[in-house]
Amino acid sequence: MQSFTSIPFKTDDGWWHANGIAKFSSAGVILEYETKFLGLVGAGVKEARIALADLLDVRFRKGVFKSNGKIEIRTKTFSTLAALPNKDGRLTLKLARDDYQDAADAVAKLQKDMAEFTASQPPTHTPLSVLFDESEDETQQLKDQ
Repeated sequence: MQSFTSIPFKTDDGWWHANGIAKFSSAGVILEYETKFLGLVGAGVKEARIALADLLDVRFRKGVFKSNGKIEIRTKTFSTLAALPNKDGRLTLKLARDDYQDAADAVAKLQKDMAEFTASQPPTHTPLSVLFDESEDETQQLKDQ
């Protein structure tokens, strides 16, 4: 049984154009893509894996009449997207009209998986500096009677 959803995409950053397939699963996103400089000179097929823990958010953007749909991916670290054509740390996957519903479903499932993953993580530790305030500096000494 296939445990991921494959969505074909296109993306660019002005100079570099990429065509590929995004695979969405409960473990994260795998992007298989080929980049071309100005759409002419290819750089070969590459793969990028983005684990669920590295994802900041994933959003599905509707287009007009199911065309121009997009998936926007932001990660917690910029280095994750450094090899991909991105703008301002945001990877925008442009979708074909036929893949509109599959993409919406894949993003909804991934958002649910991200929420479950976040809820299952232990709480963050409070730094010691927050526990102690500076009120002792303002404490006045008691006078001897």
